[in-house]
Amino acid sequence: MIDRRNLLASGALAGLTALLPLHSMAQAKKETVNLALTLEPPVLDPTASASSSIAEITQYNIFETLTKINPDGSVSPLLAESWEVSPDLKTYTFRLRKGVKFQNGQPFNAETVKFSLERAGSEKSTNKDKRSFSGLKIRVIDAFTIEVVTQEIDPDFLFVMGQGTSIIVEPKSAVTNTTQPVGTGPYKLGQWQKGASITLVAWPEYRDANKIRIKRATFRFIPDSAAQVAALMAGDVDAFPRATPRSVPQFQKDPRFQVIVSGSRAKTILAINNGRKPLNDVRVRKAIAAAIDRKTIIEGAAEGYGVPIGSHYVPGAFGYVDTTGINPHNLDKAKALLKEAGVQLPLKLTMTLPPAPYARQGGEIIAAQLAKVGIEVKLQNVEWAQWLSGTYGNKQYDLTMISHVEPFDLGNFAKPDYYWAYDSQEFRDLFEKIKNTPKSTDRARLLGEAQRMLASDAVHGFLYQPQWVTIANKNLRGLWKDMPVFVNDLSAMYWSDKN
Repeated sequence: MIDRRNLLASGALAGLTALLPLHSMAQAKKETVNLALTLEPPVLDPTASASSSIAEITQYNIFETLTKINPDGSVSPLLAESWEVSPDLKTYTFRLRKGVKFQNGQPFNAETVKFSLERAGSEKSTNKDKRSFSGLKIRVIDAFTIEVVTQEIDPDFLFVMGQGTSIIVEPKSAVTNTTQPVGTGPYKLGQWQKGASITLVAWPEYRDANKIRIKRATFRFIPDSAAQVAALMAGDVDAFPRATPRSVPQFQKDPRFQVIVSGSRAKTILAINNGRKPLNDVRVRKAIAAAIDRKTIIEGAAEGYGVPIGSHYVPGAFGYVDTTGINPHNLDKAKALLKEAGVQLPLKLTMTLPPAPYARQGGEIIAAQLAKVGIEVKLQNVEWAQWLSGTYGNKQYDLTMISHVEPFDLGNFAKPDYYWAYDSQEFRDLFEKIKNTPKSTDRARLLGEAQRMLASDAVHGFLYQPQWVTIANKNLRGLWKDMPVFVNDLSAMYWSDKN
């Protein structure tokens, strides 16, 4: 992989910097921040949609969870002050924080926790982790103590309790959280200008309001990479978490900016609809995988900021094994597999692409690679809402390029009704063993088996682990170094007096 962090900016781009007045980026001590995101969230309740863009704005800002996930992936108390775990690792007793209230004045207590977790697993739930919550047994011990019993051992349970799907909501306002979110967090919704921006304002009645240094934050939505650069250069945006990395070299040379390269648990994949012919034939999927050159895709779609993966798991995660050698790039093998499967060429497929630049750019590269083995791919660009409803919701696609950012999502392959329609009893049985194996060495071995199974079944074209790039004003502090989950924790941000 070429390390583009060490490349020099082009003369043309570097010249733009010199023409801008330095005062445009100068920052006195202030209490406002302007951030930009590539995607606008469809709603503001992270339990109502699978879009990670929702939690990027609302998690830890408007809504809070029992636990909090930190940048290094560790878990610390948030709405739960402490907890105890039973010897069989299935019962969690949470002792809740007192003196907390919701932004509509209602009190936070064990009953609201019970309501929130049961709502997440109810029949009417639209929570993407509904299945996980539906198996929980919840008992209120007293006003500030609650017991949660899991069906299986889940070593990641406390981490899951800190994700956006586990937010604690207020019963009376829960139904309107999609547009009028009410949480226990330090910020309230100020304004949502559809298609343009969302503004959050500090909530003066928050329990630690005196510690909140950013009083107003505006999230602007800028999907176009050129416009992203222009907004940063003009000083209209103070920070762009997970920006398109194409222009990183010019920002690294500019003393007005800081560039943070973050590790991730995300998996960027060429998702394949396993339920459609001829994609339900493993030989066809293996042919697609063999036609793909991951390194070229990483260079073209991620500007070199990515690590190749061969399964739905990333380096650094517990139990990771290298599976990139199972389906190596081999055009002759791809052609032979298509012939063996009896596929009449050209095989015509459609690739649905969401608006993220990595998908649009990567889709073109993959289409060109597949054309070399006789697969003609029609590219279909859709907006994010269309992708969520048509591709994710209704499985209306052949191929799609997408980055799955959830840290622990192998369980999706155990759901035959999930949008990629992978139906393997063997994998479901293996995943059950993983969930119910308390010994870490045994669990690591089983996780390795799961990764190899997904690679051997060529469920998808597994592409790369992204490295996220945040470009920000040099004086903005509190930005996350690494991103085990996609959030922008405004309560940690502040402006430095030092230039």
